[in-house]
Amino acid sequence: MGFKKDFLWGGATAANQYEGGYDQDGKGLNAIDVLTNGAVDRPRLVTWKKADGTTGTSPLVWGEDFSVPADAQPAILPEYHYPSHHGTDFYHHYEEDIKLMAEMGFKTFRLSLSWSRIFPNGDEAEPNEEGLQFYERIFDECHKYQIEPMVTLSHYDTPLSLIKRYGGWSDRSMIDLFEKYVVTVFKRYQGKVKYWTTFNEINAMDLAPYMGGGLTDPTPENRARGAHNQFVASAKAVRAAHQIDPEMRVGQMLAYSPIYAYTCDPADQVEIMKAQQGTLFYSDVQVGGRYPEYRLKQYEREGIILNDTPEDYELLREYSADFLSFSCYSSSVMTTHPEDDDANGNLGVAGVKNPYLEINAWGWATDPDCLRLALNTLWNRYHKPLWIVENGLGWADKLEDDQTIHDDYRIKYLRAAVKSMDDAVNIDGVDLLGYTVWSAIDLVSNGTGEMKKRYGLVYVDCDDYGNGTMKRYKKDSFEWYKKVIATNGTDLD
Repeated sequence: MGFKKDFLWGGATAANQYEGGYDQDGKGLNAIDVLTNGAVDRPRLVTWKKADGTTGTSPLVWGEDFSVPADAQPAILPEYHYPSHHGTDFYHHYEEDIKLMAEMGFKTFRLSLSWSRIFPNGDEAEPNEEGLQFYERIFDECHKYQIEPMVTLSHYDTPLSLIKRYGGWSDRSMIDLFEKYVVTVFKRYQGKVKYWTTFNEINAMDLAPYMGGGLTDPTPENRARGAHNQFVASAKAVRAAHQIDPEMRVGQMLAYSPIYAYTCDPADQVEIMKAQQGTLFYSDVQVGGRYPEYRLKQYEREGIILNDTPEDYELLREYSADFLSFSCYSSSVMTTHPEDDDANGNLGVAGVKNPYLEINAWGWATDPDCLRLALNTLWNRYHKPLWIVENGLGWADKLEDDQTIHDDYRIKYLRAAVKSMDDAVNIDGVDLLGYTVWSAIDLVSNGTGEMKKRYGLVYVDCDDYGNGTMKRYKKDSFEWYKKVIATNGTDLD
């Protein structure tokens, strides 16, 4: 049935996985620059160093306990490999990559800014002009091809200096520092960027607090304070955008996936309700403009005290997000009954394997209806425009001798995804602004820190350790997606 004429088809990336150039032209370090590579069976590590020279690592596993020793600071150690340092070198390939996106017919390109490229330590009196110019060149290149940039302000890349000095987002000092950064880029890129989101997958504060907020001591209270401070910072970003340019739109970005009950036991239904509340709390605040009672009761039970002010809640109410963007790759199954088989997905979602769905090598279930279900849940709860900004399939793609990549499995996945979106829009009446596939170009996998798990529609010659020519090759999915965009989603063959 197709989509509205101005539907924003495109692809997505993240600076810490894609950009590279981690120490070039004045850029400072961020949270991910001290995060090693890993694999499906080997966690990524945050490396650290103590004042006496002792070094060590802390495994970073989604949804599990993590901390850096109180007398240590995150640091780069020479014996480890850090994939964010090179990504797939968008820093030197942005013209080529944006031209490939234009060839596919992209209407929009979702990317993120690296805060530490603009303010290397996060709090300089003046921004780094070379960093500002880099992103300006990107936006100008996008507009050359009539591609609308969609920009995330913080995609897991809290400046490392702020982590060392403040412990990350659990400290209220971060709010004003973020506001200064936001106002700087809003003013600089006024007229060049219309759509913004504040924090990527903001609910990572619960399940991956180091990534989500640079927390090195992620106690329950620090996570709660970190989330609150990001909520207030996001509201201030909405206020600043509307004051600087009424045409700007600032959205929330949430990691969301449908959850199914494994049995009809009512206890399973309650478990799902609690899990959904854990996710939707973040959009209840950012989009709904208020703290839900179930979260306040939780804080009361756990003795958690927010370092808040009355003004915070006025800001949340008056400057809620203009739209709700989200990632959705799959679904999960939960039960209160013990099961042996667990399945891992985005944000550490674990549960029973779904017997009705295919599971890939990384434990992700391919669910053809997850987008329709997600869109309906979020639309019916908030009635604000929605935007799918991450959806795709990671796979060990193979570059053939003739330099082709036959990723029919990705086409099959994306075909089901577009069909699911179409049903939500044309059958259910959901207001959907756009769809940016994850990812436009191959990049480092966030969860495992490897290149082997590839998501792009364009292959990049780069291995898990940054070796390779960085040459770009079109996959079969490149041509398929080009046709989908050209027909506005009506030709999925």
